[in-house]
Amino acid sequence: MRRTLLFATIAALSLAACGGSDSKSDGEPDTTEADAEGDAEIPSTAATPVPAENPDKPEVELPEELPTELDRTVIVAGTGNAAADGDTVIVDYVGVRSSDGVEFDNSYDRGEPFPVVLGSGSVIQGWEEGLVGAQTGEQVQLDIPSDLAYGEAPRGEVIGENESLTFVIDVRAVVASVDPEDAPTEPGVPLSTAEGVSATEYVDLVVGDGPELKQGDTALILYVNFRGDNGVAIESNWSDPVQIPFEEGLLPGLLEGMDGMKVGGRRAIIIPPEDGFGPDGNPQGGLPADTDMIFVIELVATY
Repeated sequence: MRRTLLFATIAALSLAACGGSDSKSDGEPDTTEADAEGDAEIPSTAATPVPAENPDKPEVELPEELPTELDRTVIVAGTGNAAADGDTVIVDYVGVRSSDGVEFDNSYDRGEPFPVVLGSGSVIQGWEEGLVGAQTGEQVQLDIPSDLAYGEAPRGEVIGENESLTFVIDVRAVVASVDPEDAPTEPGVPLSTAEGVSATEYVDLVVGDGPELKQGDTALILYVNFRGDNGVAIESNWSDPVQIPFEEGLLPGLLEGMDGMKVGGRRAIIIPPEDGFGPDGNPQGGLPADTDMIFVIELVATY
């Protein structure tokens, strides 16, 4: 276990599942907007080694004609709330040139869905417009004309000038925008005694009614982490849900404490040092030695 990591996002607690690198990976999609000079970096647009075929990765059927306007085709219907500006849409995707089907990027081979905050300007306009109205479980094809993609700016070796792009996108979750002011300000459970708890414990503050989290799933969560001795919050991500692989490699206390949660549920998990960061704690992250943690976690989605 990497028990000396800082608390800079709970995703860091499961680095074993994503390579443990903080550097910009090839995992970012080729959907970011070019900067004013047209020289923004993009991750993978050249010939890269092709990994073993991923059975979850969809095939892309090219449009009969190059698109001159955004064409949105729902392949599989979704359910639930329709995505709107301000919402976060968690997606897997394959991107190819519309002209010949040459692939320039996909998330399936990386095994890590990509979050898009609609209306933030973080992706190309074709995605901004094409993901509005998306629902959880939907599979959609976006055929995007060049003026809603990268326009006249080439992107690497695959995306040329005035290139139309086609994406097949699986929508894993649609998450409504969250007000950080709604974050819990206290753990909601009694604080630890001077001796602390002897084993991980949990209390359901809200029982969810959605799908149950199982090992091997990806959990999308909001959380606040409190010191167990005095109830002081030492970290919060309540405005920015994070994805964590729910599998070995996660802190033992979280792996045990989140087990069986259902989407929509909120749980307080009291974690002793031996199931967290060890007896030395993490003083630079606000956790003294030999101090319990109390994570209040809301399970937003599982996929």
